[in-house]
Order: sequence, then structure tokens, then C-alpha cells
Amino acid sequence: MQFIYVLPSWEGSAADGRILHSAMLRENGLQVSKGNCYLVDAGYTNGEGFLAPFRGQRYHLNTWLNGHRPEKAEEYFNMKHSAARNVIECCFGVLKKRWAILRSPSFYPIRTQNKIILACCLLHNFIQKELPYDPLDDDDIIDTNNDEEDTDLGSQVEHITTIGTSNEWMTFRENLANSMFYSWRSRHN
Repeated sequence: MQFIYVLPSWEGSAADGRILHSAMLRENGLQVSKGNCYLVDAGYTNGEGFLAPFRGQRYHLNTWLNGHRPEKAEEYFNMKHSAARNVIECCFGVLKKRWAILRSPSFYPIRTQNKIILACCLLHNFIQKELPYDPLDDDDIIDTNNDEEDTDLGSQVEHITTIGTSNEWMTFRENLANSMFYSWRSRHN
């Protein structure tokens, strides 16, 4: 429930992929270690380090209400992807609940708006880290107390430097979806 990278200043109508590309190219920009990935929505490319849902398949959690069950691996993957991304949406919800200035249009100069967004995110992270119980977290979806030590591996970690679809990454997602689905099906049949 914390923000790891914030890049304010883009218009709401800017393409997601363009913003991501910009974030990765900046000095001190977004770094994704090889072997790790971020969940992204369908507005992004499914490529190394960025795991997107399958297009053309059921996705949103409300689709699975009333006893509907996934019928194929892609649907099950999308259901789990949606549930995990829901935590991300909750994080934005808590941020907006906490800071009223983020809930309405701002008439400050853009540079000031960017600083406000960064300050709100930094304070949010501080509160999430230091407050044992956050009353603004409606659901105890996630344990926000991270007991793991931060490790600085420095130059030992290789980072992803390009964004794009690859056959290898598409196969990775497909294999992951099949593995998840067959494991779930064996437990529920």
C-alpha cells in the first residue's frame, strides 16, 4: 500500500505506454529489476517486467460474482490479476481520502501541483510505514508492516531497459496462466 515511483506532470489524456517509456528513460527513473514485474492494466503492453491481463477475456471482479467460475486459463488469470490490481486501486483511494486537495481540480501552477502530488505520496508512504493501524484502510487487504530489510544490491542487479512485447514474455504469461488455472481447477473439482 505504498508508492514506489511517482511521476506527476502528465496530462490525463496521455497514453499510458508513453508515460511509462518516459519514466524509464529519465535520470533516476523507474527501474524494474529483471526477474520482477509490475501488474499493469490493459492500456500497457504485456512485456518483460510489465504483466498485463489477457485482452478479450472477462476481467473485472464483479464479473465473477454470483457463482460464475472461470472456464479457461486466461479468464482465471484475469480474475486473479484484477484482484491484485484492486489493491493498487485501494492505495489510490486511501491517498485521495487522506488528502482532500487531490479530490478536486487544482488551480495552482503545474509545478506547484506536481510538488503537492509528490508531498502527498511521500506523506502517505510515511504514514503507511509508521502507523501500525491506518483507520483510512477500510479493508485489511494487505499487511502493510514490511519486516524485510531493504537491501541495496547496487550494480549486481540488472534492470529492464526497454518496453515492448516479446514472444518470450507472452509465453511466460501464458504458462503462468495455465499453471494457476490447472492448480485451481485441481483443488475445486
